[in-house]
Amino acid sequence: MEGGAYGAGKAGGAFDPHTLVRQPHTILRVVSWVFSIVVFGSIVNEGYLNSPSEGQEFCVYNRNPGACGYGVTVGVLAFLTCLLYLALDVYFPQISSVKDRKKAVLSDIGVSAFWAFLWFVGFCYLANQWQVSKPRDSPLSEGTDAARAAIAFSFFSIFTWSLTAALAVRRFKELTFQEEYSTLFPASAQP
Repeated sequence: MEGGAYGAGKAGGAFDPHTLVRQPHTILRVVSWVFSIVVFGSIVNEGYLNSPSEGQEFCVYNRNPGACGYGVTVGVLAFLTCLLYLALDVYFPQISSVKDRKKAVLSDIGVSAFWAFLWFVGFCYLANQWQVSKPRDSPLSEGTDAARAAIAFSFFSIFTWSLTAALAVRRFKELTFQEEYSTLFPASAQP
């Protein structure tokens, strides 16, 4: 890969899927995407139980519909955010302006840190509600594996989103260096 603004050889170059797939931030986004599917899929699929005596379904997390709602909402929105930033990763080499690249990377830092925080809150909330759940609410242990999976993958998501934010910070530093280098040495800068 030749020099140029960080993250691409020459802006406007051809799309290379092999290079995209090998980048650590792309791998972390795909892993985060899968984790979000596991969280919201577990809760939607087995997070609600039917009570024969009440005739109404309830959330396995201490009968708190807010806990199930939070897990599903954060999971679905994280899923969509991963898709959006994967699309940005595909488009990133086409961005020719260093300032526009910096804006994209700054948004990546902010969004990734925000999602790490939301997953931390979700992990704490779901784990707390699961801890105070009563065994009589699920006498056949229905939905327990799904509830534990959602809690575990919420915990794992904290790290994937935090690592994504850290990689974005590194990308930002390299972009800033590239911009300063181009300012100081305009004759040697790549077009």
